[in-house]
Amino acid sequence: MTREPLSLFDTTLRDGQQTHGVDFSLDDKRRIAQALDDLGLGYVEGGWPGANPTDSDFFDAAPKLKNATFTAFGMTKRAGRSAANDDVLAGVLNAGTPAVCLVGKSHDFHVTTALGITLDENRENIRESFAHIVAQGRETLFDAEHFFDGYKANPDYALACLHEAYNAGCRWIVLCDTNGGTLPDEIGRIVGAVIASGIPGANLGIHTHNDTENAVAGSLAAVDAGARQIQGTLNGLGERCGNANLISLIPTLLLKEPYASKYDIGIPREKLASLTTVSRMLDDILNRVPNRHAAYVGASAFTHKAGLHASAILKDPTTYEHVVPEEVGNARVVPMSNQAGQSNLRKRLEEAGIAVEKGDPRLGQILDEIKRREDQGYAYDSAKGSFELIARGILGQLPQFFDVERYRVIVEKRRNAKGDKITVSEAVVVVNIAGERIISAADSFYADSEADQGPVHALSAALQRDLGQYQSLIDDMKLVDFKVRITNGGTEAVTRVLIDSEDGQGRRWSTVGVSANIVDASFQALSDAVTWKLIRDGAKA
Repeated sequence: MTREPLSLFDTTLRDGQQTHGVDFSLDDKRRIAQALDDLGLGYVEGGWPGANPTDSDFFDAAPKLKNATFTAFGMTKRAGRSAANDDVLAGVLNAGTPAVCLVGKSHDFHVTTALGITLDENRENIRESFAHIVAQGRETLFDAEHFFDGYKANPDYALACLHEAYNAGCRWIVLCDTNGGTLPDEIGRIVGAVIASGIPGANLGIHTHNDTENAVAGSLAAVDAGARQIQGTLNGLGERCGNANLISLIPTLLLKEPYASKYDIGIPREKLASLTTVSRMLDDILNRVPNRHAAYVGASAFTHKAGLHASAILKDPTTYEHVVPEEVGNARVVPMSNQAGQSNLRKRLEEAGIAVEKGDPRLGQILDEIKRREDQGYAYDSAKGSFELIARGILGQLPQFFDVERYRVIVEKRRNAKGDKITVSEAVVVVNIAGERIISAADSFYADSEADQGPVHALSAALQRDLGQYQSLIDDMKLVDFKVRITNGGTEAVTRVLIDSEDGQGRRWSTVGVSANIVDASFQALSDAVTWKLIRDGAKA
């Protein structure tokens, strides 16, 4: 059976850049464009040439895309001048991209209120702009801004704007739910009306915003009604609540029926394995923590916490998983918590390379210890490193690499050599390794930073500065995330600290500490992190 083409258009570098707090550098744009092209997207919209220096530089040194059609964004010509003499439109055309996407008004209220021109002048702007670009041999797209609101207010005028672009030779008429308030059933019904008006579905695209958490559903509703292009962004990036999330749409279209067998989106199924990497690459560029609960690619998307679920998962993963996690580059996680049973435990021990026979009474001891500690405020569903150390301790497989004799942290407010007031954290750690007493000290300043990094960084630096015979094994280890949670209130509040560590081999692990003292909780987690690293690297006690 021949599948019908369904085009995917990425606007991360333009619409996604309108996200509050997002400002891509030139290098960021190049990395993202390359990742999109490698994934197999049909179109990559690079931004608005001339809108800012970064976008201008990006188009001046346009990326060499192998799969995607590179697209420039702009607006239709302004009233009172010809398309050939509009300098803003000329700037977009001068970018030399194979495709050009122009935004124009399709809601009569916006034409008269926002633009301050007549309805006929707006139609003329649309018609002449696309006729001018088509005459130059460029592929064209019309982003019909506020189309769905415009259709509901004045369907005849909204449709007339679409037909001006279509009759001028525009390849894609993109219906935009700019305010994000149109629900999926409305989108489907209105797309059907557009097709009935004479614009083929093969020329229709959909561009939804996520203000009602329906952007993905609205996009699928448009496809069901006949549209054959979807516009969206990586991780749903975009203004206000974001755009349709291509990271969710791509696996849905490739793995779910009727889409998988009906449409060809131009992305080979094997490319899905890179989806999680692409999603997290964007988060890394934005310096954001990835959404653990994101569909398909989130760290918790295939996490099975309840004992009943884990037991079923061990027998057949399809009992609680709608797709195979590896297909989208993700992985199954069976965490330990006070809800866990022996099925979770056996799975976690197996992942840690610890062999325990079924029915071993020590399994029950491990579960009891986990539950006892979680009653004290520990959390092991995320702290896999600390969980493993508890299990090894009960199983008699926990080496004693070092013994912490004492540690001290001092936080001091003082003036530096320039006379500026600064906060400095200094730590001293005393450990005993094979009978040798080692004293290490460090402060919280680093060579590449003039800012105090805090007492936990000072402790981490002191602990890792001199670990005797094990030093070479921890030189590539670093602290990458630090999370603090108060588990109860009042003067006897208990603090839980979760620390993420990483090494030069690309391994990342989490450890936990709990205490009424935040520094003590932090040091517990730091000590566990170092011990886990030494075990993994085969150190001998």
